[in-house]
This record gives sequence, structure tokens and C-alpha cells, in this order.
Amino acid sequence: MRLMPLISAAMTATALASAPLAAEDHTVDGLKAPPMTATDLVTMPRLSGATVAMDRYAVFSVTETDPDTLDRSRQHYVLDLQQSDASPVPFELPIEAYALAFGQDNFLYFLSTEHLDEQQEPRSRLWRAALEGNGNVTGPMLVADMPDTDIAGFKLAPTSNAVALWAEIPRDCPSFGCADSTAAHLPGPGSGRLYQGDEGFFRHWDRWATPGVYNRTFLFGLVDGKVVGDGAPVDGGVDPSGIKGNTPTMPFGGGGDIAWAPDGSGVYFVAREANANEPVSTDHDIYFASISDWPPLVITDANKAVDTAPAPSPDGRFLAYLAMARPGYESDRMVVQLRDRTTGETRALTQNVDLSFGRLEWSADGSYLLATAADVLDTPVFRINPVSGETTKLDLMAGNEAHIGNIVPLSGDRLLFTRDSIGVPSELFLSDGMGQARPLTDIVTSRMGELASTVTTRFSFPGAKGDTVWGQITRLENQTGPIPAILYIHGGPQGSFRDGWSSRWNPRVVASQGYAVISVDFHGSAGYGQEFMDSINRDWGGKPLEDLQKGLAAALKLDEQIDGSKACAMGASYGGYMVNWIAGKWPDRFNCLVQHDGLFDMRSFYYSTEELWFPRWDFGGSYAEASDEYERWNPVNHVDRWQTPMLVITGEKDYRVPYTQGLQSFTALQERNIPSQLLVFPDENHWVLGAENSLQWHKTVFDWLDRWLDESEPKAEVE
Repeated sequence: MRLMPLISAAMTATALASAPLAAEDHTVDGLKAPPMTATDLVTMPRLSGATVAMDRYAVFSVTETDPDTLDRSRQHYVLDLQQSDASPVPFELPIEAYALAFGQDNFLYFLSTEHLDEQQEPRSRLWRAALEGNGNVTGPMLVADMPDTDIAGFKLAPTSNAVALWAEIPRDCPSFGCADSTAAHLPGPGSGRLYQGDEGFFRHWDRWATPGVYNRTFLFGLVDGKVVGDGAPVDGGVDPSGIKGNTPTMPFGGGGDIAWAPDGSGVYFVAREANANEPVSTDHDIYFASISDWPPLVITDANKAVDTAPAPSPDGRFLAYLAMARPGYESDRMVVQLRDRTTGETRALTQNVDLSFGRLEWSADGSYLLATAADVLDTPVFRINPVSGETTKLDLMAGNEAHIGNIVPLSGDRLLFTRDSIGVPSELFLSDGMGQARPLTDIVTSRMGELASTVTTRFSFPGAKGDTVWGQITRLENQTGPIPAILYIHGGPQGSFRDGWSSRWNPRVVASQGYAVISVDFHGSAGYGQEFMDSINRDWGGKPLEDLQKGLAAALKLDEQIDGSKACAMGASYGGYMVNWIAGKWPDRFNCLVQHDGLFDMRSFYYSTEELWFPRWDFGGSYAEASDEYERWNPVNHVDRWQTPMLVITGEKDYRVPYTQGLQSFTALQERNIPSQLLVFPDENHWVLGAENSLQWHKTVFDWLDRWLDESEPKAEVE
């Protein structure tokens, strides 16, 4: 269960009256261009990854947000990759479309909740359309309409004669949806939900569970662009030997959990058994479900840790995938595995490479693998030899690689991908021969260039145990001091405030208000090898706090225009935990604190969170088994030293760090008469996703920072 950094809001009883707020009334003298505002962040166009047809035509979508209404819509584009000077061509579909993907038949498939016949009820259906390079569209034509069931996702077979569809469906339902199914956990006559002690999760991430209902994937034939047959469930159906679990996995699994065999004979898929052990298990397995053979075959049963991201080679002989080694540890190193489907032999290709890999793809000709991995503030692409395991980092961008994602290998050693950084959101790039890439889009780059420029400086320093620790300073490029300091503390804790764009915790928008944003990748952060990441286990408030203290001092020494006597610390999730820890263990350093979805009492947290494998690993067992360890790093034990003004933010739908943790910390502040505010979002989870909520979050935070960094007495910079 990684505690993820991000945001939410809704101040005790106050609500927003209109969309654009005065979150942009913070001015900085001497700027020649307007600073980026919260409205800029919320309304910034968002580029999707691309799907490619005929190894030539790339299609992508851009989500636009109306600055007045904050309504969001998608604009679709097609781009000819063979024309170096081609510009993206917008095209229109008569119904709203999402999840676009080309089939091998070169039709464009997509999902839509709308229908050409306005009399039809809204429901997610699968469609396809014929698209030309000039943007002309024929269609769309209906591919799949499942009565009483919304299609959540799809994966097309490379042979164009089959498709995998998934949706939330009762496990005892033999078909793709059962209209007459009843919810066993709603026995009535009242509205109460009744859960059994042996059914696994009773709530997860941001919603209460419906026992017996899972993400289920069915394989259908495709004839003339329409699904045929009743569909074969990959989990084995109602047969007792089948699998009970989610495919794709919940809550964040998607199409990457499912991969068709190149010959269309079946699919590889990821699932974790849903049973009483699920809240403490990270045992994801990869299975193969044949269209004609049942039940599904488990491939990775020997490994009791995570196995994921199945990627069959183009010739079908090999299956590459990612695997962890330690059961119960969600942040273990992801090693690339290669299984020979003929002999059954499996090799750990990157066992000797101290990187944890993410997305995994084969080159177009199947001669090598491509994967991304965090690597000291960047997320570059690596080329992996499937014979020797030799791993080479590609140099695709001038300067820092920053964050590369959505990789699509093409013929001729070409690579299509997105790249974003702290300074600029995602744009689409193309590399020829795996060399320096050229930009294909200008969705946001020119727009960002019209705003006041910020600069991000990387720095390193000797942290805890003398280890090298890295950090970043983001500030307005032309601002002169003194500049108040914001210490940004990332979540995870096995995460990073990497050089990447975020639509939530965004260093550039905070820096544009006239602050210097300082982030530190303390012990436990990703991108520095597994030993560095492991070092936070059973040491939550030890080495990380020392790194933050030394990192802040190093940043102030590096940039003398930053005013360390005017400083605020802020973080979410584990970052929020650290803010609570700082309040008691470093109480006289900061003028103010901002704590979002932070852990306050480790005992009550353990008994109210859902993914129990997470605290059990990081603290050495359950609370009953390792109470001394939990209490050693428990912020509630140090509230007697709290004195710093704190803004507390939480979301009522957060079941990862339940919102009662925020209420408890706010009560502690009130009892001690410490200036404080509580911002509660009834409709947000561990993150803030709504546009209006994001604007309110930023307005509240900016007002809090202004209040204490403009008016408070300076704080001593000596640690």
C-alpha cells in the first residue's frame, strides 16, 4: 500500500460559490511575465499517451478544462510520423470518446458512455471508427453493448478476431453481467452493510467493498467489427477451480495487467486471490487463459511476492514480466524476468542491476526490451538485452531526461514517448534510432513560456550515515531575495519529488507565488538503489528527518537569496506524517506547517487502514506484534512539544490514511491553543482530483503561507 503524496480540501463548513478563486492574487515584484497561478495549473491541457496504426499514424487526446466553468472535454488528434514537418490534425467523433486504441485492422476503437441514438440509456460501450490521416472519420460503429453493464476497459487481440472486455461483475455470474444479481452484504431491512470476517477488504482506497463482485475479464470473438458469443471468463468462470480476484487489479490496475499472446490464442493476466489474506498479501500472479482451454494456468505460483506487467515477445516464445522477491513488501525492487514458454526456464535478466523497473515493452522486431525506472530524480528509458541482461540507459533528451513515460516502440529502432518535467507538462516526442528525440507536439510548452520562468537546481549533500542525498530547489528565475522557503516533503515514503510534472503537488505553481520550494529525497526515496530505499524500514522518523534537516541547510547555503528565517514545511501522506513528526521533534524551526492526509497516531492508523501489508513491513509486524516499533515513531507521543501553526487537510473518502487522523491532529492543536485550520473534503480521497477542490486547496494553502511567512517573527536558521 504505498502512502502516496497528493492532496484534498473543504474548510469545516464553508463551500465554494464559484469556480475561479482568488488563488492568483499573490504578486512578486520585478517579474516581466505573469506568474503561474492555481487556475493555470488546473486548466493546463493534459496530453495522453499515443496509440499507433500502420507504424505511421499516432493518435492522442488532450483534455481541456474550461477556465470559466471548469468543465473538462477531450480533443483528439492524428499525426503522421513519417512526415517530419507534419502537425497534429484535430478530428471529431460524434460521441464523446476515451480509451482510444488502434486494432490490427487499423480501425480506431474507443469507449463512450454516449450513443448515436439519444434515446439509448447512458452506458459505457465499445465502438470503432475508420480514421484517415487527414482527420476524416467514418462511423462510429457499435462493437459491443452489454445490457445492464458498463464496459470498464478493453484489449484487442493482435489477430483482430478477438477482444478482451472487463467490468465489475459478480463472481457467480457466468456471463458478462447479471441484471438480477443481489448484493449479499445488503441483507436489509435497513441500509446497513454487513461484512464477513473472511472476505478480505471491506473497504479499499476510496470506496466500500461489494463482496463477491470483482473486475472480471471476458474474451469475445470479433467478426466484422462486432463481438460474438457469450464471452469466456479468464478467471475460469463459476468452476470451483477458477480464480476469485480482480483482473485488472484494484484499485489502480489497467490494460497493463492484460496482454494477448501474439497468435491470439489467449491472454496473460495478473490477479491476486481475494480472500481473508488479501489485506496482508502482495502476492500478485500472472496467469494464462486460453480461448479454448480451461481453467487458466498459473505461471508464477512459485513466487509469493508481486509478479506483474506481462509482455510476450513478438514471436510468442518468451514472456517478459516484472517481479519482486520479498512477500509483503510493496516497494521491493522490480526485476525483469524472462520465461521461455517452450522450456519453462525463467531467468532474472536484471538481477544484478540496482534499478526497480516500471513499464516494460519489446522492441518492434523483438530483439531487445525497453523499460523505464527511477534513477536519481529522473525516469529514463533503459535498453535490456534479453540474452545477456546487459542494461543500457538511453540518452533521449538534451539535458536531463526528467520523466519519460507512455513508451511505444516502432520499427527501425524508433521510440514514441511522452516527457514532462517540473517546468513543463507532458509533450509527445519521437526518437529515431534510440538517439536524441524531437518534439512532435506543442500542447503546453509555448503556453508555459508566456509565464514567469522558474529554474530548478539539483543539489546533493552528505546526509544520514554520510550517504549522498539529492534534492531540488525550484524558484522564480528572476526573483531577488530574500525569498521565503518551503520545505516540500514527499509521500510514499518510498517515493520521490522527481523532476516531473504534477497536477497536484506542483513545485512550479508554489514557486510562482514567490517562494523557494526545496525538496529532499531522504533515505527511503526511490531512484538510488534498493538498499537506500529499504533503509527507511523501522526508521520512519530517524534518517529521513536528519536528511531533511541537513538538506534544508544545504539548500540555504547553496542559494543565499533564500531566507531560511521565513520557512514553512508541508507534505502529504508520509509527508504529512513527517510534518506531524517535525511538529514534535523539530518544533522551533518553522513559521508554519501544512499537513495533508498525514498519519498522527500509529496505533489508531494501523487498526483503521486497509492495506495492512504496508505497516506490517515498515514496522516489523502487526501493531500487536511490534507495538514498541510503532510507538517509537508515533507523532502522538510528542504533541506536548507542538507549538507551530498548522493547516490540516484531509478527505473523508480517504481509507488509506483515514480522515480521522487529521481530526485527531486538529484536536491536538486546538487543545494547545496553537493557531490552526482544518480543511475537509467530503468528496475526495487520498488525493484531490476535482478542479474546484484543487482551486480551493491552493487558495487555502497560499493564504496560510502568506499569513505566516509575511507576518511571523523570523525563525533561527541554526539546526
